[in-house]
Amino acid sequence: MASLITAKAIMMSHHHVLSSTRITTLCSDKAIDNQQRKTKLHISHRFFSRRTISAAVINSASPVPKKETVEDERRCHVAWTSVQQEKWEGELTVQGKIPTWLNGTYLRNGPGLWNIGDHDFRHLFDGYSTLVKLEFDDGRIFSGHRLLESDAYKAAKKHKKLCYREFSETPKPSRSNFKNPFSGVGEIVKLFSGESLTDNANTGVIRLGDGRVMCLTETQKGSILVDHDTLETIGKFKYDDGLCDHMIHSAHPIVTETEMWTLIPDLVKPGYRVVRMEAGSNKREVVGRVKCRSGSWGPGWVHSFAVTENYVLIPEMPLRYSVRNLLRAEPTPLYKFEWCPNDGAFVHVMSKLTGEIVASVEVPAYVTFHFINAYEEDETGEGKATVIIADCCEHNADTRILDMLRLHTLRSSHGDDVLPDARIGRFRIPLDGSKYGKLETAVEAEKHGRAMDMCSINPLYLGLKYRYVYACGAKRPCNFPNALTKVDIVEKKVKIWHEHGIIPSEPFFVPRPGATHEDDGVVISIVSEENGGSYAILLDGSSFEEIARAKFPYGLPYGLHGCWIPKH
Repeated sequence: MASLITAKAIMMSHHHVLSSTRITTLCSDKAIDNQQRKTKLHISHRFFSRRTISAAVINSASPVPKKETVEDERRCHVAWTSVQQEKWEGELTVQGKIPTWLNGTYLRNGPGLWNIGDHDFRHLFDGYSTLVKLEFDDGRIFSGHRLLESDAYKAAKKHKKLCYREFSETPKPSRSNFKNPFSGVGEIVKLFSGESLTDNANTGVIRLGDGRVMCLTETQKGSILVDHDTLETIGKFKYDDGLCDHMIHSAHPIVTETEMWTLIPDLVKPGYRVVRMEAGSNKREVVGRVKCRSGSWGPGWVHSFAVTENYVLIPEMPLRYSVRNLLRAEPTPLYKFEWCPNDGAFVHVMSKLTGEIVASVEVPAYVTFHFINAYEEDETGEGKATVIIADCCEHNADTRILDMLRLHTLRSSHGDDVLPDARIGRFRIPLDGSKYGKLETAVEAEKHGRAMDMCSINPLYLGLKYRYVYACGAKRPCNFPNALTKVDIVEKKVKIWHEHGIIPSEPFFVPRPGATHEDDGVVISIVSEENGGSYAILLDGSSFEEIARAKFPYGLPYGLHGCWIPKH
């Protein structure tokens, strides 16, 4: 199954930045105007000496990527245009002041190349993984990007065609297959053995407790180790546990310094395995299994989930994996899924210690890509948890959001108010054996523009009672989240940061070492501009005001999820 989650990025030149650069050129989208492709931009550079570790940077001026236009009535936003180089590295000029304590590397993953040979991909989630880094070092920012060397990308680059199944794409059969009556059987075998599934790890990037850095998607074979300094691909993460025959897993594991939790959906006997892996290990241990409660053949899609101090929350959405849709050569509006609201929606709660199911409740229908956080609450004052609160970015049970992420729609509807509504959905899950739970709106959705996704919190509050959510919201009209928001879920207040024509990626919160307040830190995001440029933005976690920004010498596409790697 292919990678899932929200959106990706692009590259076009616009702004003049002081930088030392290393660039490898790729072919451009067919949509790029041929005459514009021939235009040469002359941009001067100042070179900075860097530490010995950065000696791979070429000390000569390389051309900055050329600006692109599309052969259409209006220009495509840079957020939805393929990167034009396989890799780049340089120092960015900072406007403002970087906090002295902020030393480390922010990595962001996401699809960044949406065409190969003569083939243009159709969906945001199809694009080949592109890593972007922002290395903060004593007030300076060293940046770069690089395409991930997955088997899917290397095969596509070599053969100039799609070779693996992506989110909405299926490789075209060879001519010999048209004459072979058994070719369809072979394709089914390849699908269910996982051979034809992509390893294009374009969704997230995580730092394991032992320091290894891994890119992820929803296929288990798409777990790929990378070097966070050079962005080079190291190779596949080899699980040592015999659980890879299930092919897929959650794209968003829960990672701490000591362990990693994730969910493995079972497509044969609909349900989920809850697994745990200790830091430094490659072996996942099955803690327990949840059987789906619905009558549908497939389990609910589980892109992410939540944990508390003592429990794992397993969502069972009415948006379910569909083998029938998996086998289709052309996608349906729901792609690999089907919508089954009559089968019910559920949330299950499992003990981390014993694997026992302590609660399994029916809730109103919901659609979510991303859970925000969850925690235990004692409502009786007896010192024992009686209810679990779990927050997510919820799309009002509206599955249209999946098809709204078609590239044609994103490219052609910029500025139109067509983005489906979303909210912070709050589950209340009783632990007293009740059959039903609640799903309510945590904060009035109008306050954040009726858009809510790509969220982060202070990681020190993972699984604990918390107050602040950082996420992408909206300033309407828009066809995609176009603002950064800070939501106070206690006081029900929202702060918004927005500039005209932008599309920001996930706001990632980094706490200040030694901080005593939950929102004491900085928020990092990478912004794609309507004019073809892009920049990194740093906001104060408390005031939510800009403290610094740094422009790239080209336009970056939209990206999905990131992680923070401390310098020491």
